[in-house]
Amino acid sequence: MEELNRKTVEEFRESDKVPIVVVMDNIRSMHNVGSVFRTADAFLLHAIYLCGYTPRPPHRDIHKTALGATDTVSWSYFDTTASAVASLKEDGYSVYAVEQVEGSLSLAHIDCLIEGKLAIVFGNEVEGVNGEVLRMCDGCIEIPQLGMKHSLNISVAAGIVLWELVRRRV
Repeated sequence: MEELNRKTVEEFRESDKVPIVVVMDNIRSMHNVGSVFRTADAFLLHAIYLCGYTPRPPHRDIHKTALGATDTVSWSYFDTTASAVASLKEDGYSVYAVEQVEGSLSLAHIDCLIEGKLAIVFGNEVEGVNGEVLRMCDGCIEIPQLGMKHSLNISVAAGIVLWELVRRRV
C-alpha cells in the first residue's frame, strides 16, 4: 500500500473531494451498489445518495464488491430519488441522468459539465431513471454504444461516466 501511495481511511476522509455526487435510483443489485462505492472511492467523489429500495450498507453482499469503500465514501439515504434531486438542486448542484433520451448529451461532448458541483443519476437496472426524476434533471448523458446491445450494467456505466467526468477535472 505504501508503494502505491494509497490514502489511509483518515486521509481519505480529510481530502478535498471531487464535487460529484452519485445518485442511485432504485438499484436492485447489492453488487452494483458495492461496485459504485468502490468507483466513488477510487475517484475521490464527494458522496453517494442511495434512494428508494436501493440496498444500503452494512451488508456483506455490498461489502463483497465495495472492499471497504463504504467506510470511506460519504453516503446518505433518501426515501425517493426526487427528494434527493430536489435537495441537490437546493445545494447548487447541476443534476444529469445517465439515460438514452431524445436530446441527451453524448459522453464525448460533456465539456459543459467539467466545472462546478455535479450530481449524476444512475437508474434501475431494468426501468432506468424514473420519469419524474428525468423531468427534474438539467439534462441527460448518453454513453455512445456501437454494438447490438444498447445498455450497460450500472457498475460499468458508472465507471465509464465517472471516469470521463473526473479525468476532465483533474
